[in-house]
Amino acid sequence: MRKSFLYLTIIVFGVIVAACSNDTENSDQSSDQANVETEQFTTENSQTSESPADRQASESSEEAASGQSEGDTTSEAKEMTDSDRKIIYTANLRIEVKDYQATVEGINAEVTDRGGYIVESNMREGNEDRTTTGQVTVRVPQEEFEVFVQTVEDSSNRVLESSTSGRDVTEEYVDLESRLESKQVVEERLQSFMEQAEKTEDLLEISDDLATVQQEIEEITGRMNYLDNKVDLATVTIYIEENNVSLSNEDDLNTWEKTKQQFMQSINFLRSAVSGLVVFLAGSSPVLLILALLGFAVFWLIRRRKKNEQ
Repeated sequence: MRKSFLYLTIIVFGVIVAACSNDTENSDQSSDQANVETEQFTTENSQTSESPADRQASESSEEAASGQSEGDTTSEAKEMTDSDRKIIYTANLRIEVKDYQATVEGINAEVTDRGGYIVESNMREGNEDRTTTGQVTVRVPQEEFEVFVQTVEDSSNRVLESSTSGRDVTEEYVDLESRLESKQVVEERLQSFMEQAEKTEDLLEISDDLATVQQEIEEITGRMNYLDNKVDLATVTIYIEENNVSLSNEDDLNTWEKTKQQFMQSINFLRSAVSGLVVFLAGSSPVLLILALLGFAVFWLIRRRKKNEQ
């Protein structure tokens, strides 16, 4: 009897525990469902209260950000896959030649044949030794750079100085490309906003932003064009010194002409001296006469004294 009562008590206790656990699970499920419904309702209300312009702006910002990330990824891919580097080459040469004019004409011909051009050219001629010096600055295509420098050095008598340098601007160029792509995406979105704008104040604000972005695009494009030009055409500065020392012939010496000139200069000097002496004597004759009389009187007195003493 006691065992039957104990079994019955255990069974009743198990049924009560099971019922309690089911109620707890049902209440948790109900609370979770209520929370989900509340979140959905809040989201719907926030979406309903958001204006179409705000939704459009948020969507455009997300698209611009995604476009910028795609542009950065594309730029990085280009940087990794492109084997051509953006390098600006420059060279400075100082050479010694026999004929300055012939050397300059040869340089001009070489530059023209290689598709380059002269940037600057100046010349100075010495007064005493009559040697000519000057400077020529040229720009030649990068693929002709080394050959042109070697040709100039070979055509000279002696190379006094030679230096070549290169500046790698690949990283700067890739960065400019990435910035340009991002700015162009922003420009397109602002243009679309301007077409859809209904308020005047919104139109003015978008117009100001668009003008700023377009100015930045022009600056980036100008810098890229400058780098392209510097990379495509190398700059070479050539300092030329003429050293043409040789024996002068009889015609260059002008011996007979120089002899006649020296003789005439001597005659003119004598004439000038005699003329000066005559002018001095004639002009100073009164003074000289008085001095002569005084000198004669002194001489006569001294001579008479000596006779009296004897």
